[in-house]
Amino acid sequence: MIYIKSDSEIALMRYAGKVTGEVLNLLEKYIKPGITTKELDEIAEDYIRSKDCVPAFKGLYGFPATICASINNEVVHGIPGLRRLKEGDIISIDTGAIYHGFNGDAARTFAVGKISDNLKKLIDVTKQSFFEGIKMATEQHRLSDISNAIQIYVEKNGFSVVREYVGHGIGKKMHEDPQIPNYGPPGRGPRLSSGMALAIEPMVNEGRYNVKIEDNNWTVVTVDGSSSAHYENTIIITKGEPEILTLV
Repeated sequence: MIYIKSDSEIALMRYAGKVTGEVLNLLEKYIKPGITTKELDEIAEDYIRSKDCVPAFKGLYGFPATICASINNEVVHGIPGLRRLKEGDIISIDTGAIYHGFNGDAARTFAVGKISDNLKKLIDVTKQSFFEGIKMATEQHRLSDISNAIQIYVEKNGFSVVREYVGHGIGKKMHEDPQIPNYGPPGRGPRLSSGMALAIEPMVNEGRYNVKIEDNNWTVVTVDGSSSAHYENTIIITKGEPEILTLV
């Protein structure tokens, strides 16, 4: 069941989203060759707690960290550790904050130093596909209109959309109804309504869309070894244009 948020609940989500966006902006300043993903995780947790919030990912389904840190061919759910970033890497960071019981969720992919032109394009296309999708995030559209817009933009630019992992509703729980694929035909699913809270998150592969889970039972990687990028924001459907809570 899709849960429509009240104005007071959206206000709490607005703060959780603001802190989530701020964390990603902060981490971008530290993403340089030589830093470990564990160090990034510690920075994120300290910041979230300093803002009267709780890390949303830590302990969620047993996940051990504040951020998901996914490097190069890792798509999502990379576990922070002692791996050091290298010049030419890309890293996708997904994180969230809980404020008074309500969640914010967002992800970005960052360049580590100088990266190839194709990786720059991958990051840019993934980000823009989100914005193409939310052009459809209005009350006159259905849920799959968002999905279709993302897929069309990504594939037009020569990349592929991950099928197995999708966006989702969000609120008191990190993952609520509805699921939001990043691909599919338009005109399907529920009609969008003011007060819906959605986490829309294109995951885009440089090569084929096929993925697999590594032996740690968390980290998702591309089957063909190609790089992957991730871009996500929490949004609220309104009577007009959608409100993006995690873009600060």
